[in-house]
Amino acid sequence: MTRKAAMNQLFNRIQDEYEIKSAGDIEAALLDMFGSFIEKALEAELDQHLGYSRYDFRNKATSNTRNGRKPKTVQTRLGETTIQAPRDREGSFEPQIIPKRQTNVIGIEDKILALYAKGLSTRDISKALEEIYGFEASHETISNVTDKIIPLIQDWQKRPLEAVYPIIYLDALHVKVKDGVGASTKAVYCIIGVSLDGRKDVLSLSIGESESASYWMSLLDELKARGVQDICIACVDGLSGFKQAIQAVFPHALVQRCLVHLIRQSTQFVSYQDRKSFCYDLKQIYQAINRQAAEQAFETFKDKWNPKVPLAVRVWENNIEEIYQLFHFPQEIRKMIDTTNSIESYNSQLRKVLKGKGAFPNEISVMKLIYLQTMGPLAENEVNNPPLLGNESHEEMATSTFKLESNIKSIINLISRSFNTLYIILKN
Repeated sequence: MTRKAAMNQLFNRIQDEYEIKSAGDIEAALLDMFGSFIEKALEAELDQHLGYSRYDFRNKATSNTRNGRKPKTVQTRLGETTIQAPRDREGSFEPQIIPKRQTNVIGIEDKILALYAKGLSTRDISKALEEIYGFEASHETISNVTDKIIPLIQDWQKRPLEAVYPIIYLDALHVKVKDGVGASTKAVYCIIGVSLDGRKDVLSLSIGESESASYWMSLLDELKARGVQDICIACVDGLSGFKQAIQAVFPHALVQRCLVHLIRQSTQFVSYQDRKSFCYDLKQIYQAINRQAAEQAFETFKDKWNPKVPLAVRVWENNIEEIYQLFHFPQEIRKMIDTTNSIESYNSQLRKVLKGKGAFPNEISVMKLIYLQTMGPLAENEVNNPPLLGNESHEEMATSTFKLESNIKSIINLISRSFNTLYIILKN
């Protein structure tokens, strides 16, 4: 199998072959990814040099042709890797990404992978390349280079998934995309799953119209087509129809409403001076030691607050059964499923990059940026700054595709032991 074919299957094989458990394992995977990206970048440069793509002979206006590839070993910050550098028949091709006779590319990945991932425009990337390396790359060349990762994105979006995920988190963020007249708001749908061996993985990234339960259901259908047979717990916000959409695809799934979203929804009916006391009384419910204690706390809560803020109390009355279902699980699991912090943190990191871009020219440009951010800076930051499970801070929760939590295996074992109990509850 060729390197390119192997790279196209990298994300399919990563769970089986790399068995990522450490920062060193992640570096090995990133090194392979970088080698593939450089090869595609060189191919894009050669296309620009010849004036036509590999199979676009109609636009060929030169006698010069491609002349195979030559192995080239290069040194990167992640280590040594061998790439297949393309050549032309006349020998006039002078690559700028990795010039001839240059074997040390430390720093280039910062400009190709990191700059675009940070949300820089092609114009800004061109200026950066000129400042550091002394050459000017046209907007077209940079666009062609970044377009070479589109097949990787497509393969990643279609990769097979595991049969069972104990926990998945679902959420969406919104971006502006130009539509020819102005700019419209699009939703970036994201699903993060926790596997049976404790790994968190971005299972799905997709762009659609404004967030809706019907679109979520179509994405869950795609997960099923990619091999997911069942999920145990789905953590979501309060989108109308969300629970019905999930259970239409995975009937046995327990849908857990995010407590943070419930608190925000209810406190909008509470005066500022009463909010601290209101939230303290709420904690006595969802932080109770068992369901019986939670039920008693809820009755006390209603007696106190219903005369003052009936609309706020009604929010919790309408969702109290989803609070009580938390008590079917040990405390460790409750901390993982009572909020959508894991995916909210991931989205917040993406927003930092997206907010400076304004309106994107098209949906593809959004996907390229999010994909590079997910596979690069977010994962790297997570390895260097591991979060703690159960921390209520969004910024400190998990954002990595590959990070293995220190205590997650024991928690997953608890979830596995809770499966039978859960299904009995759901069936009854």
